[in-house]
Amino acid sequence: MTLPTLLDIEASGFGRGSYPIEVGLARPDGSHCAFLIQPLEEWTHWDPKAELLHGISRARLRREGHPVVQVARWLNDELGEIGICYSDSWGYDNTWLSLLFHHAGMLPAFRLEALRLLLSESQLALWKQTKEALIEELGICRHRAGEDARLLQLTYQRTRELTGQA
Repeated sequence: MTLPTLLDIEASGFGRGSYPIEVGLARPDGSHCAFLIQPLEEWTHWDPKAELLHGISRARLRREGHPVVQVARWLNDELGEIGICYSDSWGYDNTWLSLLFHHAGMLPAFRLEALRLLLSESQLALWKQTKEALIEELGICRHRAGEDARLLQLTYQRTRELTGQA
């Protein structure tokens, strides 16, 4: 079975003015990676509750983050040939991805779709419990973009196996 490419984005918050701070991918071969994003000067919104979830400080982003243009280029290089990737939070992730590419002055060379489009009803019925079991089984660190993307991909794979679709 070829695994879908999954994308996850961590952000400065969830409301108006929020922006992407980390983007992660899980590739079809099961490998995953993530990049922190340097906030632009005009990106000032910061929700301390979001920071409690992802554990990434603004200081760390300024220190270790990559420029917006570099992250957008990396995404296009990674995803341009594949052409499509999936997200479990399409509404949020698509908004933050659009913001990233807008400020990079580039267009994405790929399409982001809702993961839900790939899931059968039987997979959906097993999704939450399967995801929780994988978190416990593998000790996955939640709310970091690369790990979350890989968790989604593993959950997709396991639910296919459990429903006899693999």
